[in-house]
Amino acid sequence: MNEEIKKKNTRLVRKLLLIAVAMFGFGYALVPIYDVLCDITGLNGKVESQAVKEIIYPIDKNREITVEFITSLNEAAPMLFRAETKKLKVHPGEYYTVNFYAENKTNKVMKAQAIPSISPGLAAEYFKKTECFCFTEQTFNAREGRTMPVRFVVNPDLPKQYKTITLAYTFFDNTKPDNTK
Repeated sequence: MNEEIKKKNTRLVRKLLLIAVAMFGFGYALVPIYDVLCDITGLNGKVESQAVKEIIYPIDKNREITVEFITSLNEAAPMLFRAETKKLKVHPGEYYTVNFYAENKTNKVMKAQAIPSISPGLAAEYFKKTECFCFTEQTFNAREGRTMPVRFVVNPDLPKQYKTITLAYTFFDNTKPDNTK
């Protein structure tokens, strides 16, 4: 009877180890699976991380697209951050500039980076930015505030079913902790 219990315990341990290895493998594979799922469904629209050259598009004056601007802060970012324009009606092919305002609310120099995303995700390839504060890390002096422009165009090839594009920015505090204390 003792030998039978040992065999059952050994099988159970093997099954549990196999499950643990499978869970680790699944967790490791989640990032590529998520990326593929986002590409297929158009979720989590990622925009370019560098400026594109300003090229001339034919302007479609018969079509209007609403572009919404949303701002948020990572919970660790002691800043004020807002879009000066919340919504803008644009004609595909025409260039527009909107401003965002960010302010360091601390008494120390702060480095911060804005991470953009576009919704619906499939519209990201048609939303072209020639200038954006999100392309580089920003350095703010103590209590410094600044207006930062974003210049963009919506490519007229954007499929007709898209009537609204939402551009969202989240600012993250990238300041290294002061360990001199």
